[in-house]
Amino acid sequence: MNTSTSSSSVGPADLVAVQVLAQLLERLEHSSRPVDPGQYRAVAESLGRALARAPAGPQLDALLQAAPAAAELYENLQYQYAGLCRTPLDAALAAEQRARDAIGRAMRAAPTAT
Repeated sequence: MNTSTSSSSVGPADLVAVQVLAQLLERLEHSSRPVDPGQYRAVAESLGRALARAPAGPQLDALLQAAPAAAELYENLQYQYAGLCRTPLDAALAAEQRARDAIGRAMRAAPTAT
């Protein structure tokens, strides 16, 4: 009997489920044949539950980067926390400020036209 894991723990199995369901959702999204709406809904709901259990971090980010449909679902599930953005708000704001600073420096350094 394996006592090192429990059904309530979060681990690699959750990421495997996300990966498998994300790949299935991608296949349904890009199918050249009509997809049964019930099947699509079942896969999307299962993926949503798996995403809710999956630990955030670089592995999940890599999975979502490779599966745009799953990333869109994840983003929609996280909307109440971060809007339509998978990037943490602090990082997004810092990147915007760095861009504004760089544009300002470039504008000041640009030769004036005479």
